[in-house]
Amino acid sequence: MAGKKTWMPMAAGILDIVAGSLGLIGVCGLTIGGGVMRMIPDVPRFLPPLFMGLAIPLAIVGILAIVGGIYALQRKNWGMALAGSIAAFFPSWVLGIAAIVFTALSKNEFE
Repeated sequence: MAGKKTWMPMAAGILDIVAGSLGLIGVCGLTIGGGVMRMIPDVPRFLPPLFMGLAIPLAIVGILAIVGGIYALQRKNWGMALAGSIAAFFPSWVLGIAAIVFTALSKNEFE
């Protein structure tokens, strides 16, 4: 490791994992909501597939944020940690911005 250890990569990793988990919870909500809407006769036909279509990219983003958070906690592969922080922006922009800043400022702490 090149630089001294600070709290920033750990905070970024935790924020990434929390945001990614929120995204995956959102995926569950979209999936359940889409399934329930199919049973309601007055719901427009385009809504259930729209919900399901939104769930897939959100699942990918959530998984990427969690994996990036793990890399940030380990202080390995700064690029992957930064990608995870950027992905964390989409489920929660507040957590994502903080994670991006912490990851960018702590670049010299990664292997």
